[in-house]
Amino acid sequence: MASKLPYVNQPGTMVKILNKVKEAKTPDRFTQDFLETKLGFKGGTARQFIPLSKKLGLLNSDGTPTDLYKKLRNDSTSGAAMAEALKIGYREAFERNEYANDLNKEQFKGLVVEITGLEAKNKVVRLICQTFETLKPFANFDVKLPQTTVEEKISKKEEISKPGEARDFDLNLSYTINLVLPKTDDPAVFNAIFRSLRDNLLRK
Repeated sequence: MASKLPYVNQPGTMVKILNKVKEAKTPDRFTQDFLETKLGFKGGTARQFIPLSKKLGLLNSDGTPTDLYKKLRNDSTSGAAMAEALKIGYREAFERNEYANDLNKEQFKGLVVEITGLEAKNKVVRLICQTFETLKPFANFDVKLPQTTVEEKISKKEEISKPGEARDFDLNLSYTINLVLPKTDDPAVFNAIFRSLRDNLLRK
């Protein structure tokens, strides 16, 4: 049974890169050149950070940093951002146990074995567990990201006047749209909703 649970060969290297990410400027695109030149990490092991970050929702498919990446760099939201990233990357685990982060190592390993269908002694199982356990200290599951990451209140002022007539007055209207969003960890769903609002409501 194939599994989407992410893992890398040397999880400890990811810790070093994450610490550098928090110090460095957010790039337009997170590329191998940025990883090697700006962050100072070379080699195949370090390059695994890029696909791992995409699976965690920190980078888009084209390498551009997501809002989650930016919140990871913010000390006040970093822990909550990593917790959200782990829920995205290890979605299968959190779907089976919403408190997967509270499981001890053996319990989490059992969950991985259940999801993957692999033997408990399989190397992939070990690396999945090690990667998760290595990233978990960066996360704070007791704090949630600001509401603006899951809800948006949109205000807009419009000037209304009749065509062909002089403007004797301007009428400014403002309104607030409260969204009830679906329960999902997929950022693509939220991006599609807000893109539709922008295209259909916010354009002049």
